[in-house]
Amino acid sequence: MKEVLRFENVSMRYHSKQGETVAVENLNFSVNEGEFTAIIGPSGCGKTTLLSLSAGLLTPTQGKIFSNGVSFGYMLQRDELFPWRTIEKNLFLPLEIKHTNTPEKRESALALAEKYGLSQFLKSYPSALSGGMRQRVALIRTLALNPDVLLLDEPFSALDYQTRLSVCNDVYKIIRQERKTALLITHDISEAISVADRIFVLSKRPATIIAEHSISFPEAEPLKRRENKEFSKWFEILWEELNK
Repeated sequence: MKEVLRFENVSMRYHSKQGETVAVENLNFSVNEGEFTAIIGPSGCGKTTLLSLSAGLLTPTQGKIFSNGVSFGYMLQRDELFPWRTIEKNLFLPLEIKHTNTPEKRESALALAEKYGLSQFLKSYPSALSGGMRQRVALIRTLALNPDVLLLDEPFSALDYQTRLSVCNDVYKIIRQERKTALLITHDISEAISVADRIFVLSKRPATIIAEHSISFPEAEPLKRRENKEFSKWFEILWEELNK
């Protein structure tokens, strides 16, 4: 399979008046085209730093990151929709930022909105939508730039449990239908098992990879995966690794 992202001995250190903080240390992993990869780790271990390094927002203190010229889309923990802009205008925002706000690009964004059930909300404001629908808008906004790889920074963590399950299922299906590569970071073991083809496990800070697993279920959708008897076995394995 074609690699779209590779970390080689990557470390990231921050310096302040209080001294040096090592966020991640000697990270080695790769993401393959078309894969849904999840990276799990305890809270505060450096997961968001890892994702920022992947996106090129940070330069590693040590090591190399290879992205083979692919483009990245970043989906945050919160939807970050501008409350004074309609849903339509929020969808067009990345096009404006990238100076690609052409009729063709807007048409493509609106086509995605129609395909995934947002047409009736285009003239509405974010406050009129549920948390789950707002996250769907955030995903379609990210897809408007047609990125090769989606970077997902715990995108369901701000939602209540029932909504989280539903939105996770929804987002997974959209990513698969659009044939995108995805890299998810999360502290939620069940969430990772329900979506991933491969899972990397991070240690406590400074984060380093302590395990890698390939996950295979006959069921494709996250909600159906959760019903498989193998699901709980994977949970136990990952739980033990996270709590070593």
